[in-house]
Amino acid sequence: MPAITAKKLCPNGIFVPPNMRLYSSVSYSVMSILKEYSPGFHQVSIDEASLDMTGTGKLFGPPKPLALKIKERVKDELGITMSVGIAASPFIAKMASDYNKPDGLCMVSPGYEQKFIDAIGLEKIWGLGKSSISAMNSHGLFTPSQAREMSLESLTRLFGKSMGAYVYKAVRGEDPNSYEEAKSHSISTEITFYQDVKDSETLHRYLLGMSQELMGRSLDEKVMAKTVGLKLRWGDFTTITVQSTPSYPILNADQIYGISKTLLSSKWKEGEGIRLIGLGLYQTYSSDKPIQDSLFSEEDHRKRKLDKVVHDLESRGLKLQKASVLEEH
Repeated sequence: MPAITAKKLCPNGIFVPPNMRLYSSVSYSVMSILKEYSPGFHQVSIDEASLDMTGTGKLFGPPKPLALKIKERVKDELGITMSVGIAASPFIAKMASDYNKPDGLCMVSPGYEQKFIDAIGLEKIWGLGKSSISAMNSHGLFTPSQAREMSLESLTRLFGKSMGAYVYKAVRGEDPNSYEEAKSHSISTEITFYQDVKDSETLHRYLLGMSQELMGRSLDEKVMAKTVGLKLRWGDFTTITVQSTPSYPILNADQIYGISKTLLSSKWKEGEGIRLIGLGLYQTYSSDKPIQDSLFSEEDHRKRKLDKVVHDLESRGLKLQKASVLEEH
């Protein structure tokens, strides 16, 4: 559950502030290892990525032994475990990676996708939250096989075009285009909530963490971005993306956060249930490219220097938190 909900339920609990820059640094190390095995690399969030291993069999060997090798390498070099899912699509691989957590490995062979969906059940299908499951149950649908008995027209009539189409493909083990590849180099992250989030305080808290994550990753990759993009998915699976390209350079996490809040308020109203929220930096370019001083304020330049210092220190294991971050919590 969101931390804000936990705090309401347990007001005397001890809450440890997140260390997004340290997470980002470790994430960068893991992703760097993964990139060595395939050019078809797509980072979904700070702790999730997919690899297209098509045509790499002769170079790296069969999928399962390779997955074990990558898991062992990450553990040996970084001291952490990871779970891997192997399948013909990112959609099935995502759920397979969740199947035997923690430190799991699950392979779903081609042709067995539907059997896998039946084995995990509706509740474990990625993208179907509690409200979606409840809606399906109210119409007598409790298993994937029951949902498969319904036509696409029937599902869209009951649940709407977006959710109906999603369910129709998902229960058949088909990828409902849940992962969207960027058309150009970008840095993005997203999170799917188990329950729809309806309050701005919680969404702002996630946007703050995402802004810090993206800033850390952009510093690691030595790039800057011209555009900030926000992705929202409602409980009925309606999904929109909105972007902003300011006239000034995007130099620090505070700027990313400020733009993201403006984008959110332009497309979302308090009380509407959000199933997924994503944030991305687009139109990236080398941060080594000189920028005219007149294009940014001294304050934004100072904040960028501070972001760099904090990121460098935390990547070495020193735990720091900016006061502005703690105030948000």
